[in-house]
Amino acid sequence: MTTTQSTHVAVIGGGILGASTAAHLARAGARVTLLTAGTLADGASGRSIAWLNSSGDRSAEYHYLRLLALDRYRTWSAQHPESRAYLRFDGALKWAAPGESFAQTFGFERAAGYDAIWVDRADIARVAPDVNADAVAEEGAIFNPGEGWVSLPDLITALVAEASAAGVQVVEQAGDVRVDVKDGAATGVILGDGTRVAADGVVLATGSAVPADLAALGVTIPDATPAAFVLFTDPVDVEVRTVLNTPRVAVRPTPDGRLVLDADWAEQSVLVADDGSITVPEESVQGLLDEASKVLAGNPKLTAHRVGAGLKPIPGDGEPVVGAVPAIDGLFAVFTHSGATLGLILGELLAEEILTGTPSPVLEAFRVDRFDNDVVPDAVGTGAWAPVAQQ
Repeated sequence: MTTTQSTHVAVIGGGILGASTAAHLARAGARVTLLTAGTLADGASGRSIAWLNSSGDRSAEYHYLRLLALDRYRTWSAQHPESRAYLRFDGALKWAAPGESFAQTFGFERAAGYDAIWVDRADIARVAPDVNADAVAEEGAIFNPGEGWVSLPDLITALVAEASAAGVQVVEQAGDVRVDVKDGAATGVILGDGTRVAADGVVLATGSAVPADLAALGVTIPDATPAAFVLFTDPVDVEVRTVLNTPRVAVRPTPDGRLVLDADWAEQSVLVADDGSITVPEESVQGLLDEASKVLAGNPKLTAHRVGAGLKPIPGDGEPVVGAVPAIDGLFAVFTHSGATLGLILGELLAEEILTGTPSPVLEAFRVDRFDNDVVPDAVGTGAWAPVAQQ
């Protein structure tokens, strides 16, 4: 796929999806402006557990997309040897809560051809020596050797460096960037200070803000975004390599020797004020530290470094939303819960669609127009799918 530098695409959002889309557009020869309200990776990408996987029971289309996503990470790793500092495939281990079983999950993964190994409790040390076997469910656990983790801020830095070298203009602290729509078409963006930047196409990659950004243009997509947080520990003295997804805590290492922790029960404890500010109870922070210590070999004492709290992007039906916005010519959106796993592949496929006008069959199940929309008249476009203007 090649195009010309005359094609100008504005990408709104400095997280993994915006950075990846901008980098892939630039690789194909487009002229790109990447804009973000604050700084790069200051949203959900900076506070993600960032577990790379296609674990569990998923639709065939979503499972396939995630397998492609893992493939792109392995390609990135092979082409960027330095990425071993922030991108690892050392496997992941998960087990069921008391009174539950993962036997059916294991059966589903194996039936789909996914790399999954059933490990008895007595054999845990063989595949995951950093795990406390006594904490594992009596029935055993599932080990997925091909799974891993990524530090998204580091990956975003690398993607943006590549994009900048290819001529991408990066605008941080741009304020509340809006899509400029005229006569039913996206003609560029409007920065927080009112500055207009003309473009042939616009990508909305604003994380949890995508539903509101589209709603302002008369397009409705279901939104299940919750307030959430992850906890970054102080550096730990033990080596942790395996990603853990346990009933009470998820754990993954960081490039600087810390751990990132989260859990559904802890997420549900956060308090959201009327002004949108988020408070994380101290008992939830300590609870995560305690739970993580229990599942690690040697039960190391863990202390908190910082809490990363904010909104966690989740579409209403849980599936990614990506591609052209049919109501507004030249506008594209990408909104998904699994930004870490899907970051590279969605940026690649979306960039190709934008520049060629050819919809990817891989993304057919995840289109914006799978939802019913009542679009305000001023935002209605032709709905035609075409590459962005070649001027």
